[in-house]
Amino acid sequence: MKLLKSTLALAMAVSISAPAFANDTITVEDIPKIKSVLQTAVSPDGEQVAFTRSLPRELYKDKNGLNYSELYVIDDEGVERPFITGKVNIKSISWSADGKHIYFLAKLAEDKFTALYQIPVDGGQAQKVMALKGRAIASYELSPNGEQVALLAMPAKDKSEKELKKLGFMAEVYELGLDNKQLHLVDLSQSDEPLDPEAISIDGYVSDMNYSADGKKLLVKTQPTALIDDKYMKSQWHLFDVASKQVTLSFKTEGKLGAAELSHDGRYVAILGADDKHDPATGRLYLADTETGEINEWLPDFMGHISDFEWSNKRNTLNFVAQVSPESFIGQIKVGSNKYKKLVKEGKFIAGSLSISDSDKTLALSANTAKHPNEVYMVRGSKATRLSDSNPWLNDKRFAKQEALTFKARDGVEIGGVLVYPLDYEEGKKYPLIMAVHGGPESHDKNGWVTSYSDPGQMGAARGYAVFYPNYRGSTGKGVEYSKLGQNDYAGKEFDDLVDMKQYLVDMGLVDSKRVGITGGSYGGYASAWGATKLTEHFAASVMFVGVTNQLSKFGTTDISNEMHLVHARSYPWDKWQWYLERSPIYWAGQSKTPLLIMHGKDDPRVHPAQSMELYRYMKVQGKDVRLVYYPGEGHGNRKVAAQYDYSLRLMRWMDNYLMEGNKDMPEFKIDHAAKLKAVKDAQKED
Repeated sequence: MKLLKSTLALAMAVSISAPAFANDTITVEDIPKIKSVLQTAVSPDGEQVAFTRSLPRELYKDKNGLNYSELYVIDDEGVERPFITGKVNIKSISWSADGKHIYFLAKLAEDKFTALYQIPVDGGQAQKVMALKGRAIASYELSPNGEQVALLAMPAKDKSEKELKKLGFMAEVYELGLDNKQLHLVDLSQSDEPLDPEAISIDGYVSDMNYSADGKKLLVKTQPTALIDDKYMKSQWHLFDVASKQVTLSFKTEGKLGAAELSHDGRYVAILGADDKHDPATGRLYLADTETGEINEWLPDFMGHISDFEWSNKRNTLNFVAQVSPESFIGQIKVGSNKYKKLVKEGKFIAGSLSISDSDKTLALSANTAKHPNEVYMVRGSKATRLSDSNPWLNDKRFAKQEALTFKARDGVEIGGVLVYPLDYEEGKKYPLIMAVHGGPESHDKNGWVTSYSDPGQMGAARGYAVFYPNYRGSTGKGVEYSKLGQNDYAGKEFDDLVDMKQYLVDMGLVDSKRVGITGGSYGGYASAWGATKLTEHFAASVMFVGVTNQLSKFGTTDISNEMHLVHARSYPWDKWQWYLERSPIYWAGQSKTPLLIMHGKDDPRVHPAQSMELYRYMKVQGKDVRLVYYPGEGHGNRKVAAQYDYSLRLMRWMDNYLMEGNKDMPEFKIDHAAKLKAVKDAQKED
């Protein structure tokens, strides 16, 4: 009887603001339960993979916060062993050179700051290896011989700072006085006392590093300051000599800069970078020579984007992940050639970051498909095997058909995206559509797992929607020139593509043209605001998330104004004030007929929350259907479970209200979380 009461109480809690759906479909209540693999690291012998998996916090039970992260090890047969589980946050995992220990960063027990730990693979408790005095370890890199560790950390705060703050001395000089993250080289011997090592003298903010195979060199990445704009547009890789503690060579690149890694013999460096300072992404693969300093693009004119790579350990061969339109493949290329072979072709999965064994026989990675989020995969030769199953309950769910589409825009440019059909789709029947627009715009939606708290995906399909993820011009995955097509044309042809995509789906006979909603975050939020104002006749409902509404004030309130100028606008507001104004949704608010729900993190540094308030106020005073929801403590996207869940409920309720139910009035603004909390507590008492 107690179990029955408990189940009924929970069911009542769920039904308060969400329609009832069959247990064999994905619902809004399932989204907060989804687990995914975060990081993978293959053992030196290639027989096992250590990985971290997200553990969602329980709604109405756990304190507010990010998902937890647990540590597991899985073998090549898929036998999984839990190592550190529960309410922990394990990150940055790596194997010892002999394969006997796994290192990681965490705050465990009474730790005040993040420390470096190790745990034996054959059994035993985690042991603290080292901690820094008065500060956290941000990242680390083990030397290949296991005798040294390179650490990145912010400097310790001045002891007087806390006291002065209590006395009211809290003046902040904007963007000045920022501390730089520092590099430390420390002998890898266990210490019970927090260390205070001397920082290596390197100009600027150190953001990344990794050792050469012989441990004599380090690749070190720097930027002038801690500012995100400097990270995007002014980063540089250097070769650092460990013995002399001096930079011996700097690699000259222009524009955005990604990862770098030395070949096993130390002769070459593979670098992810940009084609030029106007390239919006780091999808170009470069090869640098450490003897001459010469650097050249390795795969010129590649019609996709490289997202990760790992050198083989026995020869100068690079393994890489390529994102090509909505698919991905794993490739391999040798020094001296610009021709590659595909180890795993497109259509198998959407690949994440690679890890390679010492023998080169095993690649490990995280990857997702249309039917599951990121899981552990192992690649040997050309055979890819899925090892983990983080959400076995998904195996009992029914999935709607999902496919990639490609067609021509009105001017002949190739566009497309990923379409999720309504579950139990009937040919000839017209369905409501939710168009979920990606941000960036230097990004693209992939034909893999497309369901999250802000992306309806299979959840929307189960409710009877067609859900479309448009890869409009300016998206990545089709080469540099394609990714630049939206530059100097804010909300121009790139958003006209959205109308063409809608019409394509209508002409297919799939979509009811009068029941189309649009949503998205960041640049996708900009598209959603544009859809609700300038393109209002095309969209019956809009949900805008952390979106741009005023291009004039956006430039002056963002932390990436330099990036905006170089890779998006290609001009400054003062160059053409009126043009910037007319490419702003606020300019068109007066003609809006589209009900607009606006949601925004209250601490967003990228798109200031005032962007949402501006459009809200412009529409509100004119009597438009508009609502604004702020999320305290959230930034450029919701990261905590309660805020994510609340967002999902509001998103789907807004779409259901206008597209499914055909209502003219806005839905109730409250979500009765109090009733849900009470139901959960009652269920706990009964248990």
